[in-house]
Amino acid sequence: MGCCSGRCTLAFICGMQLVSVLERQVIDFLGYQWAPILTNFIHIIVVILGLFGTIQFRPRYVTGYAAWLVAWMTWNVFIICFYLEVGDLSKDSDLVLTFNLSMHRSWWMENGPGCRVTPITPPPSWAPEDHRYISISGCLMDFQFIEVAHSSLQILLALVGFIYACYVVKLISEEEDSFDFIGGFDSYGYQGPQKTSHLQLQPMYMSK
Repeated sequence: MGCCSGRCTLAFICGMQLVSVLERQVIDFLGYQWAPILTNFIHIIVVILGLFGTIQFRPRYVTGYAAWLVAWMTWNVFIICFYLEVGDLSKDSDLVLTFNLSMHRSWWMENGPGCRVTPITPPPSWAPEDHRYISISGCLMDFQFIEVAHSSLQILLALVGFIYACYVVKLISEEEDSFDFIGGFDSYGYQGPQKTSHLQLQPMYMSK
């Protein structure tokens, strides 16, 4: 019962992670943030493998899933530090999240709750020709705090998933050890040596 309960809980956590990271992947695609897109994709693959391992009693898959969650939590801690500009990090840097392939911007910058976007015309002379120059006002929450909230949710789910993954691996290993122990004394498949007869049948002749 404990193994079933732990596996069901871990499967539910994996499902929650998939839903939340898919939503985040869409948002990052809309913001052209290539580093998070790549990391989210790896996370999706690993969570699917972890879900498969949980359902199919594959402890190696669950162990790999747990190991990845440590890296995933580290990445999300970095994202939080990035948007809160801890140390020398700057949320306006194009190199960190977009590999300098496009201008960094969070989708929530223009589409956050209550945000009103107003194009400024004519744009200033220093503004790139292929970019809009806009004014954003009225936001109920700054975009960086929305991004921090998303990363905090991912850390919370990953922490709970890591704990349950370790628990499930332990239970599966114990069940496998118990099964091997019982199977060692299983006599149903045992067949004793069969006696072979050394007597040969000889033809018998009846006299009239």
